Amino acid sequence: MRIPFAPALLLSTFAAVNSAAAQTMSTADMVAMYKDLHAHPELSHHEERTSAILAKGLRSAGYTVTEHVGVYPDGSKAFGVIGILKNGSGPTVLVRGDMDALPVTEETGVAYASKVTAITATGATTGVMQACGHDVHTTVLLATARNLAQEKSKWHGTLMILGQPSEETIDGAKAMLADHLYERFGTPNRIVGLHDTNVLAAGRVGVPSGPAMASSQTIDVTIRGIGGHGSMPDLGKDPIVIAAAFIQQIQTIVSRQEDPRDPAVVTVGSIHGGTKANIIPNEVKLELTTRAFSDHAREVIHTGIRNAARGVAIAAGLPEDLYPIVTILPNEATSVNFNNEAQAARVKAAMTTALGAANVTDFRPMMGSEDFGLLGLAATPHIPTTFFWLGAMYPDRFAAAQAKGQLLPGIHTSRFEPDPEPTLHTGAIALTAATLELLKP
Repeated sequence: MRIPFAPALLLSTFAAVNSAAAQTMSTADMVAMYKDLHAHPELSHHEERTSAILAKGLRSAGYTVTEHVGVYPDGSKAFGVIGILKNGSGPTVLVRGDMDALPVTEETGVAYASKVTAITATGATTGVMQACGHDVHTTVLLATARNLAQEKSKWHGTLMILGQPSEETIDGAKAMLADHLYERFGTPNRIVGLHDTNVLAAGRVGVPSGPAMASSQTIDVTIRGIGGHGSMPDLGKDPIVIAAAFIQQIQTIVSRQEDPRDPAVVTVGSIHGGTKANIIPNEVKLELTTRAFSDHAREVIHTGIRNAARGVAIAAGLPEDLYPIVTILPNEATSVNFNNEAQAARVKAAMTTALGAANVTDFRPMMGSEDFGLLGLAATPHIPTTFFWLGAMYPDRFAAAQAKGQLLPGIHTSRFEPDPEPTLHTGAIALTAATLELLKP
């Protein structure tokens, strides 16, 4: 299936143009860029090549481009990109796409699959993959930017194209804001961004209204004990058993302490303790992630985790100086992504005109998290934001999976495989239509 729709205004975006002066990207151009980015993924904090490709494409379309926008807490510079295009008086619209990849070894089997590897913090070798589709986002972002530069007769105002690093580590938006993003380049009136998904077939988009994605928080917990020989557990305090009790206890926070009408998640994603079968260790380290849509739910979760940690220590008979250490990591947190309802309605209507009503749908809130929302919260009053979902799955494969009540492999998996042509084509049409709508007075 390929997308047969597009209004005359937007079709010009995807015409094959080969002259040196051309600003637009054909679908073939987008697919070529996507495959190149997919084959050369870069982890968070290392998006040097990707950001340079985006910056070059923006400059050639007439944007004033600034690279290396962003500073991390350790003082290192980020690979953020800002492209500014002014076209008379009117709103300033920020259009955001993220660039970084994940430490995942790709198993899609496509000809352009990543063969890139990296060394993790623990010294292990891992593959690197665009397993969250940020190669799609970067390509669609540039195609949209170039289209809008070509269609300046259709809008007035200022375009702020933002290529964001380090979304996966949830510190890219913070880094750009810490580098005085709005003080240097102006505060936008409206913000729009997108994310691809395995929940929709290529050719379709989903627009949430209100909460779009949950807040997140990473929490480290060190369960301490008193080590000893595995044959004599009575002479120590086994932190592995204490950790097991803690994990079980925190699973009741959502089911028994939180309002069931207010969704929340507590997940233990990592647990490490011990070195040998017959040695009781002194400690076990856990890494948790929490998700919530309200400040109340977030506080219930955090309080419940602290109480559970203290409770299992008391039950085990540990002295107070060996109670668990609960550390809430401020640099690994992000807020709720909230779609302004009125702006979401405008964007959805514009996309419906561009893509057809059958290809635009509402979208339920997701428990996943993004730092996109921070861009809107950074100003007072808050800037209205709209975040939409771009279908990325091969339509025939998607339909077959749906018939079995299944989904195709999703983001953050080694087999996440977007259908390039219709995904990119639809994404550029949708993001262009949304941005043109938001550039209206």
